[in-house]
Amino acid sequence: MGTNNNNEAGGSDNMDASVSNSPIQNFFSGSSVLVTGATGFVGKALVEKLLRSCPDLRTIYLLIRPKRGLDVQTRHKELLKNPVFDRIRTECPSVFSKIISVHGDVSEAELGLGEEDRRRIVTEVNVVFHSAATVRFNESLKSAVTLNTLGTQRVIELCRDIHNLQAFVHVSTAYSNADKSEVLEIVYPPPADPERVIQCCHTLSDDALEVVAKRLQGKHPNTYTLTKAMAEWVVAEQADDIPAAIVRPSIVTAAWREPVPGWVDNVCGITGIMMEIGRGTIRSIICDQKLIMDLIPVDFVVNTLIGVAWHTATYRPNTVRVYNCTSGSVNPISWRDFGILTHRHACHTPTRYVMWYPGFTFRTNRFVHKICESLFHILPAFVADLLLRLQGAKPIMMKISKRFQLAAKTGEFFSLHEWTFHCDNLHALMRDAQDKTMFDVDVSQMDWDKYVKYYMLGIRKFVLKDSNDTIPSARRKLQKLYWVHRLTQVLTVVFFLKIARLR
Repeated sequence: MGTNNNNEAGGSDNMDASVSNSPIQNFFSGSSVLVTGATGFVGKALVEKLLRSCPDLRTIYLLIRPKRGLDVQTRHKELLKNPVFDRIRTECPSVFSKIISVHGDVSEAELGLGEEDRRRIVTEVNVVFHSAATVRFNESLKSAVTLNTLGTQRVIELCRDIHNLQAFVHVSTAYSNADKSEVLEIVYPPPADPERVIQCCHTLSDDALEVVAKRLQGKHPNTYTLTKAMAEWVVAEQADDIPAAIVRPSIVTAAWREPVPGWVDNVCGITGIMMEIGRGTIRSIICDQKLIMDLIPVDFVVNTLIGVAWHTATYRPNTVRVYNCTSGSVNPISWRDFGILTHRHACHTPTRYVMWYPGFTFRTNRFVHKICESLFHILPAFVADLLLRLQGAKPIMMKISKRFQLAAKTGEFFSLHEWTFHCDNLHALMRDAQDKTMFDVDVSQMDWDKYVKYYMLGIRKFVLKDSNDTIPSARRKLQKLYWVHRLTQVLTVVFFLKIARLR
């Protein structure tokens, strides 16, 4: 599955049903699929790709739980309004009828499924994609275990009852083994027995669990990577006699090509940091810029998931295969170079919400970072809120500053460490599949400069809701901010020179 030769706008003008003799399309023809976590970033992109590129797919069941006062059907409607489905809405809206949402929750016994929904799933479904998880790094051990580890166990139990299961694909993370610098495509023993940890979460108090969590984490940076490691062990131990596989993406980011370049729908992690770099509100970042970063566009992840389902059903390996879905070993880029590209495109296509001329420094000295953070992040946010109060508006800048300060803090572990991910099974998938354009998983051909350009444009369009019409006025605003920035630098130098002379 090699390079996608579609145009830069993100593919062909029509639905991808036109490609013939596709083994992956043939595999999904007439099949029914169950997706957990369909309302998440990867889940949305997966559902969209299945609808668009597997035209003879019968049904996609989505396991959705009520949330924030919204019932399942309301969340179903809200999901389909997402811009990720705009291409389908234009080209073939009738395929939306293939999606059926069922009431379910991985945190509940038997997934909270009703009797009728469960019957339909076990009799009709052929492929299960398990993407549901909490990706919050600061989640409590109990919540993370319930959603990531116990939830996986419950999905496996359902898979065992499915009459004609062809493939179960578990979405993990490349950082499930963050305590290792070299990560093979195998399931490693977790820091603790998942069953015992699940029991502890049922019986111990919250205070006692905090103590347990600190001991269990060890070299893991957070409960997310810890519980995903345990979930992998659950898959290896309990799904070894069903056609199962594990896909480990690294940091999942905006789309490279599909459904449109730059599509992204959240401000988590790197996306939020890139957005604030573009707005000029982040000036200092804890990071070892010499290290290779490892991120993977969401469309490569989705194509890998779909390809792995076909691979698992077709070749029926004796063990649970693991696929590291990463970029660092085949198309490496350093944090420094990625930062340079981000700054370049932030200045070339600025947003109208830019607040200061973009400019930032990667540094590993925490003391200097704290000083810069106070001067360039917290103080300007405080002054901005003060001005907002004087104007009778609601102060929000300190809140935003603290939110991204926390996001940067939780990501420090990943920006100060480097991993070598082996990708032998992914390369085998690339060799065996013939759908080299339809389901592209070859990240080695991706152009990082173009990708960051799409990414910054995607943040403008999909996150900030800033149309391309505002680019000319945003550039004029940025030019003014540039001179204000230079003037501020000159005045700062003069100020310190005067202080030095007074001494």
